[in-house]
Amino acid sequence: MREREGCYLLRTNLTASDPAQLWCYYIQLMQVEEAFKNLKGNLAVRPVFHQIENRIEARSFASFLAYCVHVTLRHRLRQHAPGLTPRAVLKKFATLIMLDACFPATDGRWLIFVRCAQPEKEHKLLLAMLELTLPAQAPPRITAHRKLNAQQIAV
Repeated sequence: MREREGCYLLRTNLTASDPAQLWCYYIQLMQVEEAFKNLKGNLAVRPVFHQIENRIEARSFASFLAYCVHVTLRHRLRQHAPGLTPRAVLKKFATLIMLDACFPATDGRWLIFVRCAQPEKEHKLLLAMLELTLPAQAPPRITAHRKLNAQQIAV
């Protein structure tokens, strides 16, 4: 590819192909490269050297889902909030906190309330612009008669 006087020249050995189709291939290539750039940058996906095939597949699937959310957010922003980037919106929503409030019961069990903090004014504005709502608060869980550790709380 060479840039000359505001025009792009694509050089190829596919002489029988339609130039419009070649341009579409080029655009697709650029989108794939942008996807990898987003996975490394905005979504902070870093190389992890898994030894078990199931973990490799799970990591790939989680990365793919993250990228799907990123693309969907980008399209929604184009429609409802031009000028905002997915990175800026994700950074703002990262400050919206979810927490587990754990209370001991008198019989040795624990009540666990998973709660989302009240959204700030900026969160509410973004949610309204994107026509999104936060999910309803989950009902409380109660544990069995045993000591509670950090892993059980996170479930």
